[in-house]
Amino acid sequence: MLNKIEHLGIAVKSIEKSAKMYEALLGKPSYKTEAVESEGVSTLFFQIGDSKIELLEATNPESPIAKFIEKKGEGIHHIAYDVSDIESELERLKSEGFQLIHKTPKDGADNKRIAFLHPKSTGGVLVELCEEKGKS
Repeated sequence: MLNKIEHLGIAVKSIEKSAKMYEALLGKPSYKTEAVESEGVSTLFFQIGDSKIELLEATNPESPIAKFIEKKGEGIHHIAYDVSDIESELERLKSEGFQLIHKTPKDGADNKRIAFLHPKSTGGVLVELCEEKGKS
């Protein structure tokens, strides 16, 4: 079951420039930066109530974020949902006909295990499932 919107992922060309704009917009500083080498990204997080904003900057030209920005420009990249049991949720969604990008969870940013669903099966929206590490 999807518990809540965990975060919105926003692809940016420069975390440094975008962070300043988001700090002014949200009236607060970010709480964390982190590199995710496996995805070729640097991330920066803002807490907004129970949800977060994640800025994603490519660290190499072959990363999914670099390709996204090249094709679509900066903007919302994905919506992430918090789940209690990511393996069960992947199985449930697969049985419902959703196309999985990741058949098994992998390590992501902000102490999460993650997996993505293909936007072809989710109405054009890239969906990420997130589970806090150590929960299952």
